[in-house]
Amino acid sequence: MKNIKIYLPLAIALFISQVSLAQEEDNIGSEVVNVVKPYTPAISDAFKVKETPVIDDDENTQKEAIEYNIFSFPVASTFTPAKGKAAGVDKAEKEKLYRNYATLGFGNYPTINAELFVTENFGRNSYIGGMLRHLSSQGGIKDVVLDDKYYNTSLDVTYGTRDRDMSWNVDLGIKNQIYNWYGLPVENIIFTEDMINAIDEKQSYNTIALGGKLSLTDSYFSEVSLQFKRFSDALSSGENRFFVKPNFDIEAFDQKIKANFIIDYVGGSFDKDYEGLSDISYSTIIFGTKPSILYQQDDLSVQLGAGVFYSTGKFNGTSDSKIFVYPNVKASYKIVGDLLIGYAGAEGGLNQNSYADFVDQNPFVSPTLYVAPTDNKYDIYVGLKGKLANSVAFNVKGSYNNEDGKALFTSNPYIYANANTEGYTNGNSFGVVYDNVKTISIFGELKADFSKSLSLGINGTYNNFSTDYETEAWNLPQLNIGATVDVDFDEKWYAGAKVFFVGERKDRITVQSLAAVFPPEFMTEEVTLDSYFDLNMHVGYKYNDRLTAFLKGNNLASQQYNRWANYPVQGIQILLGANYKFDF
Repeated sequence: MKNIKIYLPLAIALFISQVSLAQEEDNIGSEVVNVVKPYTPAISDAFKVKETPVIDDDENTQKEAIEYNIFSFPVASTFTPAKGKAAGVDKAEKEKLYRNYATLGFGNYPTINAELFVTENFGRNSYIGGMLRHLSSQGGIKDVVLDDKYYNTSLDVTYGTRDRDMSWNVDLGIKNQIYNWYGLPVENIIFTEDMINAIDEKQSYNTIALGGKLSLTDSYFSEVSLQFKRFSDALSSGENRFFVKPNFDIEAFDQKIKANFIIDYVGGSFDKDYEGLSDISYSTIIFGTKPSILYQQDDLSVQLGAGVFYSTGKFNGTSDSKIFVYPNVKASYKIVGDLLIGYAGAEGGLNQNSYADFVDQNPFVSPTLYVAPTDNKYDIYVGLKGKLANSVAFNVKGSYNNEDGKALFTSNPYIYANANTEGYTNGNSFGVVYDNVKTISIFGELKADFSKSLSLGINGTYNNFSTDYETEAWNLPQLNIGATVDVDFDEKWYAGAKVFFVGERKDRITVQSLAAVFPPEFMTEEVTLDSYFDLNMHVGYKYNDRLTAFLKGNNLASQQYNRWANYPVQGIQILLGANYKFDF
């Protein structure tokens, strides 16, 4: 048994080695073998086991228990993992904001435009600020025979505080304006050189205003604003205006209740009427309130209220008092979230007019006006606003407005041998007439902010007027269209443009008869003022964060249009200047 165990492996190893040696010989050559007698193999005798061996299964198949032991010990290491670091993001440098700035520009006709704004904080909550503005032109409009220069200078100072629960401020304003009644109707009336030289066309206006505002955060009394204004001119006219407007906000039964009050007084006098026969005095005081309740549920918001006003006034000693009631209803509904919102309303009010307000609208009025409030009975409107895209917003609205005693500007007549020989009595000034005017309006607006560097806006209004007494709604255009565009080319260069179109207006003027008679004959004719198109553009260069240079162009279409009858405007106007920002 042992011999078999020894020789058998040796035999197998010898056989494998012989085969391996035979395989390692790549070229064994060629031999011719002649077989004489076929090979006849025979099985030799083998040593055979005569009996089956006995195997002890119990000892050979029993599993031994194996124990696993882990021997842990510290391993010295010098590896230090790198700390994680967020990826860097390029952040634009935050532009520094300066408290103050100064602007100065010069242009043709010769024109000067200057502004200075200064503000300073005191402590944590108090501040003071001031604004000085000046705009003037020496004139030079083509074919104008009277002086057409103008000056406009104003100074505004404010002081106030801002606290968590309360803020207030006090304002003081001073303004001086100089204009000339240069709109002499030389195309319709014959003026000799002596007549022209005798005209004193200069007029100046002075304004002093003192006011303030108080706002409370956690109080039923939300805010109050008040102002006193003294307005006068160079021809002994004077006007005082005072108003106070307290507002209240109350929450009751989960609803917001608002109550706005107003006390508005205006009173003044003119040295003479247009014919120079007597003086003019007027005064009006208005007491009013417009309470409303705000109801909100889901996407619906409704404000329900009414306005009640009491007015008492005097004109040349004649008194009149009256009570007015107006609607005060507004509603909006989110049709598709903030993408589409429908709104409607009916509002009204008693609007105070003043000599100062008329001058702001038309500086060429005569100091011989009849001043009275306008009864805006109701303004009913319905509209739709929302977004066409993330950067494009729109607003369309249709309205019907009913106003009694609406003020309309119209040219004053030329009266031959007028007892009043002031510079405004030559058909070159404007008066005010009042009429009941109903207006149907359609308004549309589109605004687009395509990026931080490009914005665009366009709007238009169509009006259809109807009057009760006058033949036309004098000097009110049917069509107004405007568009603006602003673009930043890069961090240094920027530009912008404004375009507006104003449709035809109606007025009535004095025309001299062609008949060679003495005294000359005059008649009143209705005229149509042509529509006009105006293009204004500007371009600027930011030299650094403080200094910016700019170039502005107005009326670049060079239309010699008339804003008012016989009042042509300046042609192409170019203004070159710079703006400087600074801190103390």
